[in-house]
Amino acid sequence: MAMLAIVALVGCIICQIFVAIKIFQNDGALKGILALICGLFGLIWGWMNAGRLGIKNIMMIWTVLIILYVILAMMSGGFSYSLGPGPTNLAP
Repeated sequence: MAMLAIVALVGCIICQIFVAIKIFQNDGALKGILALICGLFGLIWGWMNAGRLGIKNIMMIWTVLIILYVILAMMSGGFSYSLGPGPTNLAP
């Protein structure tokens, strides 16, 4: 399951790069860099301009991959973190 989550994450990154390229072409370097750093900005901007730029397929794939990644990461235990100290072995 963890490997499938990683594959979905790589797909998300590829879609984010495609959308960031579109942002660079249409809105300039500042927003393009912001889209590379903050994927949520790229996702929102992409959906807002998907019809105008013809990137609805990329946005749909990106959204499905994000949902798939979250589900697979939860199923494989990728979000289970312990905040306390680890188990201690008191026996010699």
